[in-house]
Amino acid sequence: MPERPHILTIAAAVAVIFGAITIISGARALISPGPGVVSFVVWFNYVAGFAYIAAGYGLWRGATWAQWLAGAIALATAIIFVGFLWHIAQGGAWMGRTFGAMGFRTAVWAVIATIAFRRR
Repeated sequence: MPERPHILTIAAAVAVIFGAITIISGARALISPGPGVVSFVVWFNYVAGFAYIAAGYGLWRGATWAQWLAGAIALATAIIFVGFLWHIAQGGAWMGRTFGAMGFRTAVWAVIATIAFRRR
């Protein structure tokens, strides 16, 4: 097996760590939701956390499916972010940190997917 590029190793580690943090924070938000919590965003992020870990593992192992999973995560996160923006535009309750977190998640997964596709 050819040596894994360092940037791909970093992307895989970020994905797994990000996934674990996302699962923990998502579970907390599901157990004790506060005002302004947008449930479809919380549920998506919680479930996606498991996909983050799977993608990270696959990237670490050099699996071709992992780059496609990373791309799907990036796309799905962007779609949920647009849905969240729609929710805001319709006057729905929301928290500023959710806006920042979704922007950050979208950017992180766009970068991880780009690295995955370019380094394969």
